[in-house]
Amino acid sequence: MSDAPDSPTYRLDDGVAVITLDDGKANAITPDILERLSALLDRALTDGARAVVLAGRDGRFSAGFDLATMTSSTEAMQALVKQGAEFFMKLYGYPLPTVAACTGHALAGGAILLLAADHRVGADVPVKIGLNEVAIGMGLPIFAVELARDRLDPTQFGAATMAARIYDPAGATAAGYLDRVVSAESVVAEAIADARQLSQLTTVAYALTKRQVRQRTIDHILATLDDDLAALGGPTP
Repeated sequence: MSDAPDSPTYRLDDGVAVITLDDGKANAITPDILERLSALLDRALTDGARAVVLAGRDGRFSAGFDLATMTSSTEAMQALVKQGAEFFMKLYGYPLPTVAACTGHALAGGAILLLAADHRVGADVPVKIGLNEVAIGMGLPIFAVELARDRLDPTQFGAATMAARIYDPAGATAAGYLDRVVSAESVVAEAIADARQLSQLTTVAYALTKRQVRQRTIDHILATLDDDLAALGGPTP
């Protein structure tokens, strides 16, 4: 799969960095996409942004890790998942407020992106959201389990992880993947508005409190990552 050269894109909107994924397909997560996303998070800090919005394209937020890479070899699968885990932890611990504009389907790694963002605004469209790894023959890695444990409603945790339950936007809001649902036409604008509201908080205090809340989980995930990946099987081709 070749990534669209302009995905992800970046713009600074009155102090809010808006990063948009649009590869013209399913917004699969590849090594190149992860590298670009990480660089754009760094750029937002350099630009003096006070919040970040991560958006998809109409109908697609992200289908997760690139299936061709995941099924090509054990080594390629492990390398991609490790790079993804490191990016998710960077996003999860990012010092600025982060808002996801879930414009469509968000499965597997796409759902993990939602779990790693601080605030999630979903489009009111008939889409699928959730961790479907078990359904495609892949065990959930520790980083996905711990993010789900932290962000999902405890009554939905087992079904969302072990049973690979998939949700529509209303169900995803009740489960904890999303914080609110708005019209598809307004989802990105609403996410930017929410990011702008969060940006009014004191940046240093926000970053410090996020670190206090999440650093223990981040440290645990990174410390166990290599052993976790060594035992991880890839999806069924």
